Amino acid sequence: MKNIIKSLVLPLLALVAIPMLTACSEDRDSNPTLQDATTFHLNTPAIAQGESTYDLAKGSTLNLTCSQPDYGYTAPVIYQVQVSIDPNFKQNTEAGKGVEYKTLAASYTSANMNVDAVELNNAVVKLYQNANNGADPTGQNIPVYIRLRAHVDFTDNTYINSNVIELPHTQVSYVASTPTQMFLSGASIHHGNEAKQMGLIYGETEYFYCMIYADANTSVHFGDDNTTANGYNNVKNIVDNGNAGLSAAADGGIQFANAGWYIIVVQAHADLANNKMEYTFRTEAPKAYVIGAVAGGDWGDPTTGWELTAPDNADGDWVSPAFAGAGELRAYMKIPGWDWWHTEFTIYKGKIYYRDANLVDNWAKNKGADYSVTCAAGQKMYINFDTDAAYVK
Repeated sequence: MKNIIKSLVLPLLALVAIPMLTACSEDRDSNPTLQDATTFHLNTPAIAQGESTYDLAKGSTLNLTCSQPDYGYTAPVIYQVQVSIDPNFKQNTEAGKGVEYKTLAASYTSANMNVDAVELNNAVVKLYQNANNGADPTGQNIPVYIRLRAHVDFTDNTYINSNVIELPHTQVSYVASTPTQMFLSGASIHHGNEAKQMGLIYGETEYFYCMIYADANTSVHFGDDNTTANGYNNVKNIVDNGNAGLSAAADGGIQFANAGWYIIVVQAHADLANNKMEYTFRTEAPKAYVIGAVAGGDWGDPTTGWELTAPDNADGDWVSPAFAGAGELRAYMKIPGWDWWHTEFTIYKGKIYYRDANLVDNWAKNKGADYSVTCAAGQKMYINFDTDAAYVK
């Protein structure tokens, strides 16, 4: 993957505004009952039916409107925008082949939404590159397909998709921009079967991190989607604070001479003056801790005596000391240059969840009860940092 992040900025597409359709069911006895909705309609702009070309590099937003799914009453709906260069929106699950549609990071709670053109442009460019061996689509006139995905409960992965609309004449352009996500892949990560998503260091926009185990003489690639292919030649700076013995690998990736656990930090910087991306790949010593109530009230950084013990390989669990007190779990990886709360994580649905909220009080109050783990004295935390599975018992 040539980690070219292209940003399309699109001319304001004025979509014909069709009144939002809502449906209510009258419940005379109690509260309304949520019904299963099967379809809803994404409106096609009238201008899309002509020969006009949409130059996504010269605008700011794309306005989309839709009818609301009929859930039996006017339910609060969360919409996501999906884009493809394939009208069938096929999902390619073959390892290394990526996806044939992308879901934009932004979500919307209104049936009238202004979609960020830069985010849309980058998605189309990435899809085109994945399908054409990294070729640059800048200046080409290509069809682009869009649909919406609607959720009522954003956390349970239940959704319905709208119809697909076509923008038949669309131009995209490369624009360097900071990615919102980062992945690592390699033979030692998830046994080489899939990429591993990194966390974004809280309070930063360019720095991504995670813990990995690397076998000796294996390599990793990185990138902003799970078709990760960026390697040694795409890195401006390599900083090997973890003493991994980094070098260029035969497959173009970054090779680890020394087996072991490492914290990986990838900085993705958009050099706007030269319209290019600059990457720094960094290793740090593997350090993870619990802190706060379960550490007997110790909020020091690092928390002395509360470091997790690492296993001998990627399949084993990291284990904390037995908790000295009861309360909410607080845990973090220690990366020099950042305080503990920048690299904090919790356990959500059995997996590591990297901090992404201002926790003025705690996870339960400031993020939600589902993100808060209540612990008892004597319990321990167990983490598989390869799969990110985690639990307390």
